[in-house]
Amino acid sequence: MTDSNVLVYGCSALVRSPSERPPRPREDRPLTVDLHCHLLNEDVERLVANEPRKLGERQAQVANTGEASTIRNAELTQTTYKPKLVDIDVRLADMDAMGVDVQAISPAPSQYYYWAEADLAQSIVRTTNERIAEVCAAHPRRFVGLGTVALQNPKLAAEQADYAVRKLGLRGIEISSLVNGEGIAEPNLDVFWAKMEALGALVFLHPLGTSLGPRLNRYYLSNIVGQPAETTIALSQMIFGGVFDRFEKLKLCAAHGGGYLPAYAGRSDRGYAARPEACGCRHRPSEYLTRIWYDTVVHDPAQLMRLIDVVGASQVVIGTDYPYDMGHYDPHELLAAVSALTQADREMILGRNAAGLLGLQPFQTADDS
Repeated sequence: MTDSNVLVYGCSALVRSPSERPPRPREDRPLTVDLHCHLLNEDVERLVANEPRKLGERQAQVANTGEASTIRNAELTQTTYKPKLVDIDVRLADMDAMGVDVQAISPAPSQYYYWAEADLAQSIVRTTNERIAEVCAAHPRRFVGLGTVALQNPKLAAEQADYAVRKLGLRGIEISSLVNGEGIAEPNLDVFWAKMEALGALVFLHPLGTSLGPRLNRYYLSNIVGQPAETTIALSQMIFGGVFDRFEKLKLCAAHGGGYLPAYAGRSDRGYAARPEACGCRHRPSEYLTRIWYDTVVHDPAQLMRLIDVVGASQVVIGTDYPYDMGHYDPHELLAAVSALTQADREMILGRNAAGLLGLQPFQTADDS
């Protein structure tokens, strides 16, 4: 086992802090952009603190994640996650250690709060997006922002996305795979997809939990299996439901390497060919995979190479999932372990692809903190 491993395997598995390593020299590497990393807004937590759904959150977590994982997550939040999620100086030091020049910071998925009514939802979204914009403005060479919207109200979500991008300067919007039990390919969300396409801004698809519920409430399967499954389902619904046909210029990046879909798209193609009810899209489902972007949070170099073989190096971007324990905090070592990549491929994946998606400027390098 090398220093590049994020986890020490065994029942005492610990997250290894990036700051335990010395900074990776800038001159030794290409521009590196982390498209999958999160920020927690404590003001949002104060806004929802007394809401019934928030007060019942732990009970729901126990039902769907299990008691052991709920306790462990609470411990990690206080001891490990929270300082990294809220303290920008800690974040910058960790970025230097990981060899990350720019983070595209997005909200902690636990703060989607799609159950909120309109007035509260407005406050949550405004508070979240303005804080992200503030961090980006304070460190313009190190951060760009991905905001949130009240996806439970699609028309409002479209308005919020417009404000976030045009007024606050955010580069896109992070969304979950489910909105109060409804999938994101439902026709009522077309107003949101249309707005994102018109803005030319990125949609970052990142699930929160899983709809498989108690079946995965042991061994942390709710995250280990459930999160990739949610991404797989959401992307499949978008493809078969014609979302990418109606919005051909939509820019979407899927967390966790797109879940299981890129590794098993042949079955989707078979269904499209064999079943009349599975013909809601114009092309074979696998043909849409190269119109989506994917992060590198797949942990295994062989799996990453398989993803690149399927979708192309041009569709893959670095993701660390900072600062959670299911992340991968040495993107350079991960890419180096994929020996079949050319130098041009590595440069695309490390930073050039994300720079294009996010509209990064040439000055956004690591020489300013």
